[in-house]
Amino acid sequence: MRHLLVLLMFWPLALHAQTREVDPEDLQLTVKVLEQAETPYAREMVMILIRGVYQRHITREKLEQPDLPGFNWTQLGPDTWREERIRGQKVKVLERRMALYPERAGTLTIGAFTHNLTLTDENDNWFEHAITSEPVTIEVAPAPALPDGGWWFPARRVQVADNWSNAPDQLTAGEGVLRIVRVEAVGVTPEMVPPMPELTSPSAMIFPHPEKRLIELSPEGPVTYTFWRWTIRPTNDRSTIVEPISFSYFDTVNREMREVVISAQRVAYDEAALPPPPPPENPAPLPGWPMVLAALVALGAGLAWILKGQRADRAALLRRLPLLDPQVRALRRAARAGDAAATRSAARAILRRDGVTGSHLLDGFDRAHFGRQARAVDLRAFASALLRART
Repeated sequence: MRHLLVLLMFWPLALHAQTREVDPEDLQLTVKVLEQAETPYAREMVMILIRGVYQRHITREKLEQPDLPGFNWTQLGPDTWREERIRGQKVKVLERRMALYPERAGTLTIGAFTHNLTLTDENDNWFEHAITSEPVTIEVAPAPALPDGGWWFPARRVQVADNWSNAPDQLTAGEGVLRIVRVEAVGVTPEMVPPMPELTSPSAMIFPHPEKRLIELSPEGPVTYTFWRWTIRPTNDRSTIVEPISFSYFDTVNREMREVVISAQRVAYDEAALPPPPPPENPAPLPGWPMVLAALVALGAGLAWILKGQRADRAALLRRLPLLDPQVRALRRAARAGDAAATRSAARAILRRDGVTGSHLLDGFDRAHFGRQARAVDLRAFASALLRART
């Protein structure tokens, strides 16, 4: 009974003894596509996990990847090794994360990975053994159509920061300011970020600098940092406006296009630091009271010369200059006020003074206003008709 118990204790170790006979269950290598709920578009990141599970002692190892035709790719950091317990057994686990970028639409195949291992046998001698993964096939959709000049920019997340070397609206005279736009894009490589946009302004000197692009690896995929830089200086000695810039990207998490707009900015010199504007060289003199009096005297002399030898007709003069006629002003004032009695009285006085035949207008006014079937009279229209009849 004692020998049986000892045999049972060492039986699991005997199952995984280091022999030249390799059980396929002891060494496994798989490739898995991660977070792929939707069909990816061309140039959209496809993340894969290469995972190896080993129950044998490994002396040396080298993981070889296929050529991956139809893909651009980047490895997301070094391979990681750790120990796990699977079904009660301690195993060694290898993991490698990679970001693949399909170059075209259609059916693409991720080829087999090969892990070259050096194992030991029962005599502690080394021998070579290789395991391979199964190929994985994915479907890729064509990139959506964009407007002319549009840049296809699929990213998991995009953040933009607009920074200035100093306050852009408080510059000293003749000073320029450095503007730096920082674009952080997750899930893209540097060449996928749109080119640096053109910064414009109606009245500023703008000097673009070469852009910088950096990449950092993360579990979410590569993170690209792009820096767009310009030096800006107003040219009108006061201020200017820098026009807004924008670009779009495809949000691969929410599966929708998004627009990023970097707002316009005022660039100006500090008013307190600017010299006062110079006065005009030869200010135009304004005419004084003597000049006004001289003009009035000249106007009076001219009128006297024109009327010389003619008898002044006061009624005719008032008809030609109704603005100077107090009775005309009274008629119009009463009509605007809606006072029918005052309007009729002013109209009768004008007709009597000027001797103009306009009694039919006054008769019509009386019939409309005082007759049995009285109705409202448009006083302003009546006044205008009366004044036209006297001219």
